[in-house]
Amino acid sequence: MKTSHTDYSILELAIVSQGDSLKDTFDNTLHLAQQAEAFGYKRFWLAEHHNAKNIGSSATSVLIGNVAQGTNTIRVGSGGIMLPNHSPLVIAEQFGTLGILYPNRIDLGLGRAPGTDRETAQAIRSDFMMAAQSFPAEVEKIEQYFSLENRDSKVRATVAEGVEVPLYILGSSTDSAHLAAQKGLPYAFASHFATAQLFEALKIYREEFQPSETLSKPYVMAGVNIIIAETDEEAERMSTSLLRMIIGIFTGNRQPLQKPTDMTPELEELSKHPSVQQMIKYSFIGSKETVKAKVREFIKQTQVEELIAVSHMYDATDRIQSYKWFAEIMKELNADMV
Repeated sequence: MKTSHTDYSILELAIVSQGDSLKDTFDNTLHLAQQAEAFGYKRFWLAEHHNAKNIGSSATSVLIGNVAQGTNTIRVGSGGIMLPNHSPLVIAEQFGTLGILYPNRIDLGLGRAPGTDRETAQAIRSDFMMAAQSFPAEVEKIEQYFSLENRDSKVRATVAEGVEVPLYILGSSTDSAHLAAQKGLPYAFASHFATAQLFEALKIYREEFQPSETLSKPYVMAGVNIIIAETDEEAERMSTSLLRMIIGIFTGNRQPLQKPTDMTPELEELSKHPSVQQMIKYSFIGSKETVKAKVREFIKQTQVEELIAVSHMYDATDRIQSYKWFAEIMKELNADMV
């Protein structure tokens, strides 16, 4: 059984809103992280994506450094670094350096997907498919580079050895659940967009979990989309930006995040497509009270130790307010559980 307390965190993609520059977007990301720290969020993670003009989180470790520099206590990390895109040695050097600069605040979440299209994955790393298949071995290399024992090796990441940077395994299917369990590492499931295998993956992880030096019992994080407004109707209106973004993913028409509009019959019809419905299954949209009931039920069903919220909203001020309300919800739910 999980403890009564559920932590809450943010996953940020540096989504570019229509009319904003990338500099505006990065400034908004930092400002959000500063507000999240004040609201009591545990961590602020940045995802890795490439070749998407509506997503700014490409040079993930650079943005992590910027956010960590501009905050004081909140944990900052990757949700995640797509390891097959990179040399494990270079990632160990980058995150070891971050861990030295911002001690006990940096997380390294690792995933095996490319975070982009096939052509771009090939441009990033020509042997991407081989690296993806070698993901477990690549994770072991990261662990080795961070270990003090690696001092005797011919190949070293000297800035990483002995530095405290916790590893997390990310997953959007059942594959990584086996790996996270086997290695005794925390497991973060991307249920904010990959919903189909959530419960199966959590079952595998918990049943197969092997205690490790890192973790004595399973630790699960799950992603949820959150849009909170004064009323259900206003939240639904704000969610039209998210819906258009998701439809753009399926149609290949990736535009900057659009201004919210009234729900049109056409958009409502498109939103009912099974693929869209599957993707937004764990999207909690509405007033604070409406979202609180949905979040309470999700925690009850999944028994997760931590929720990591994603909020794709056009207006930066609206998004901060939504995250403020979500923090209040989590504090209230945690108080109810005591």
